Amino acid sequence: MAELLGYDKTYISMLETRRRSITDVRTLRRIAHTLGVPVHALGATEADDATFEAMIQFAGWVITLAEIARKSGDAAHAVDELWPLVARLESRASEGSLERESLIILVRARLRLGVTLGTLLPEENLAHAAKWTGRALLAATHLDDAELTTRVLAMHGNELRKAGRTAASISRLQLAVSRASDTTIAAAASAMLARAYGEAGREDLFDGAMRSYRSHLDRAPESGMLATEFTYREIHLRGLADTGRTAEAHRLMQRSNAAVAPPAPQWAAIERITAGRVLLATGEREEAEAALIVGLRLAESARLPHQVQRAVRVAISGGLHSVTETGRTLLLRLTDSAWSRLYADS
Repeated sequence: MAELLGYDKTYISMLETRRRSITDVRTLRRIAHTLGVPVHALGATEADDATFEAMIQFAGWVITLAEIARKSGDAAHAVDELWPLVARLESRASEGSLERESLIILVRARLRLGVTLGTLLPEENLAHAAKWTGRALLAATHLDDAELTTRVLAMHGNELRKAGRTAASISRLQLAVSRASDTTIAAAASAMLARAYGEAGREDLFDGAMRSYRSHLDRAPESGMLATEFTYREIHLRGLADTGRTAEAHRLMQRSNAAVAPPAPQWAAIERITAGRVLLATGEREEAEAALIVGLRLAESARLPHQVQRAVRVAISGGLHSVTETGRTLLLRLTDSAWSRLYADS
């Protein structure tokens, strides 16, 4: 040890028995770097700590503004805002020097990045979104914050569903529903679980999750993106179609209030594509084609390649060739974008 640090053995012995101490910050940094331990473990700070602390002060605002951008249909801008913050936090975390406040910011930043990538990326790359929400969940387990952990658990479950990992998704979402004490989180988790059950073709479980969703929504209306009548209606419609009840979905579409405003631009695209699917299944080809064209236009505006992929599948299933070609052309344009390649490879 003495040779490694450049001190004689007597001095090292005096340090070990606390008869001497080192207070010079530069010396402490040098020792920490030589030993390969975090600088803060020796009671010192790195030269850029003040800059990092300043960044942490504004990090909450960056995350909030990024989420506003995503909900406003500008998820690409949201990722551009989040990426530098996440990179800096990840670098700091690798040094093992994150305090509780910084760890909370890391969880929130990882979660927001994952969810936003889940909005932007095509289906074949959605595993990258689930990777980031999974990392958020891993970090959240080190915090004594049940509400935050439950929220992250639900969002991770939803990204797993979108990435095609249905069984893993259902497992996480069931746990989130059972743990949720906040009504808004419970409503969102129930909505996501209903979606997963529907995609798995589990009719009884889907119906049960929708009843739970309705109950939570009645207690906390309009309290989040998923706690709205618009999203409830769309999730119900798609789930009925997924479980082979297109006639019932069509009746629901006819009698429910379609004039309710979507909570975000992406939901307008999602709903039109779902409507197109239901209309096509009930033989209303012209109306289905019109709905899908609107859905594609909205998906292009909000940069939603995986919604374009949904629309293309519906169009192919119904032999709507012009819609299929329009969707494929649009998909190439979206997935060829520089930002899509950059973030998919990250």
